Amino acid sequence: MYENTFWEEILNITLLSLRVSGTSVLIGALIGVPLGTLLGLRQFKGKRNVMHFVDVMLKSVINTFMGLPPVVAGLVVYLLLTTSGPLGWLGLLYTPTAMIITQLIIVIPIIIGVTMSAVGSIEKSIRERALSLGATEAQAAWLVLREARMGILTSIIAAFGAAISEVGGIMITGGNIRWWTRTLTTAIVIETELGNFKMALTLGAILLSISFIINLALTIVQLKGARK
Repeated sequence: MYENTFWEEILNITLLSLRVSGTSVLIGALIGVPLGTLLGLRQFKGKRNVMHFVDVMLKSVINTFMGLPPVVAGLVVYLLLTTSGPLGWLGLLYTPTAMIITQLIIVIPIIIGVTMSAVGSIEKSIRERALSLGATEAQAAWLVLREARMGILTSIIAAFGAAISEVGGIMITGGNIRWWTRTLTTAIVIETELGNFKMALTLGAILLSISFIINLALTIVQLKGARK
């Protein structure tokens, strides 16, 4: 009976981790890829000094948020969703939804930043050549997007890796509640503190396997991009 419960809990924790991280990355990609592409396409356009300054500042902010400590993201979401906060009436604190929101704050800057770099690194030659051959702005942008697809995919894989391994932020907003908001990372913390090393090591092995798969996928994408 104990063994059945053990593996049921392992499965519950693993599936919740994948669901929360997968959802946050999916939503983050829908927001981050278009924004990153837009910023990357604007990178080589001639601007006045003021516009150039705004552009540099915007990209600096994005790069700063790429290194945002997860606990800070968790604190911000907690203050928004707590009963005395502006969004407390939604009742989302200590739910998987709150955890997804927390991870969104973490993954969106990563997706925007990597996508922006990928698009910007090839935009100058591809876009100008397409325009010189009579392509419209939209057609030229689509060509750039196709050329940068490996970089965009890299941004999504990297974001998922950051999300699945995050612990501090989702522990604050999810509460690490058993059978409800306990993920691989938060469960490892609590089980280690309780001295339940069998559970902690099993969860650690699963998390390590997921990380290996993510890095393997990232390496394959990078190798394919290098061969182009």
